[in-house]
Amino acid sequence: MDNQNNNSKEIYSEENTVQQDKLIRCITSDGAVMAMAADTTNIAYMGKKLHHTSSVASAALGRILTAASMMGAMLKQKEASITLRINGGGPLGALVAVADSKGNCRGYVENPQTVTEYHANGKINVGAAVGKDGVINVMRDYGSGEPYIGLSELVSGEIAEDITSYYAVSEQIPTVCALGVLINKEDGELLLAGGMLIQLLPGATEDTIMKIENNISKLEPVTTMLAKGMTTLEMCQKALDGFDVEVLDEQPINYVCTCSREKVVAAIEKLTDDEIRSLADEKGYAVANCHFCNKNHRFTKGQLEDIIKERAARK
Repeated sequence: MDNQNNNSKEIYSEENTVQQDKLIRCITSDGAVMAMAADTTNIAYMGKKLHHTSSVASAALGRILTAASMMGAMLKQKEASITLRINGGGPLGALVAVADSKGNCRGYVENPQTVTEYHANGKINVGAAVGKDGVINVMRDYGSGEPYIGLSELVSGEIAEDITSYYAVSEQIPTVCALGVLINKEDGELLLAGGMLIQLLPGATEDTIMKIENNISKLEPVTTMLAKGMTTLEMCQKALDGFDVEVLDEQPINYVCTCSREKVVAAIEKLTDDEIRSLADEKGYAVANCHFCNKNHRFTKGQLEDIIKERAARK
């Protein structure tokens, strides 16, 4: 269900009708530093709503969705997509997020009802829930040829630090990733979500590096900046303070699932006749569930027989 096509459907929260999530990508005029910022509040909200996640699962899923959206938006090929998969051995199990080259994304967490633990300062302990005994796997599918797969060991399970480490280890690109999901501790409501990605490009001088490091040290948490009403452009300008900044692109981003009944039928058709018939349970039907949007595609015994007949007729 990872291919992009016209069957893609955008899934909106109530808030999306007022203001969509946005992503912006900027570069310094000398081409030395790229900065990206995203407001993914509605995307994270939809992840929580679709998967009925606990607070810690909402925070972790919101972070990986945000990271995937930003990394996907850097893909140049129109039909390309990126898949992030993290399994650190923690109670959340596997976290998966997929994004296209427009930054639209979808994802899920294996154990969405994981119990939420907190640090002494009241912040959600995402690292413990994700775990750090594992790897982050990044697969880029360019729409043709073999996909590129990179991976690196997890360093904290906090996801942002793991993305930063991935770029340094697997791609040798100096990168800082910041991700944030703000959740009301009292009622578990998701309030804000967003992220930033800052990368040094070839040709960055020592002076440039020092300036960027100084700027990063002064940056407030992503959700703090969003709560203050800062735009994604203002967030990038903050990270690139002291440089002339050019906007490369700015676009709306959404939680988008690409599942369809047609895709499920195509998958079923790859089975033998006996295997297709065996899909129906004692109630007389088969159900295929989409991990990304939780939609169930139901097929009766009669519909399964029709799939067999239609496939035979095409031969």
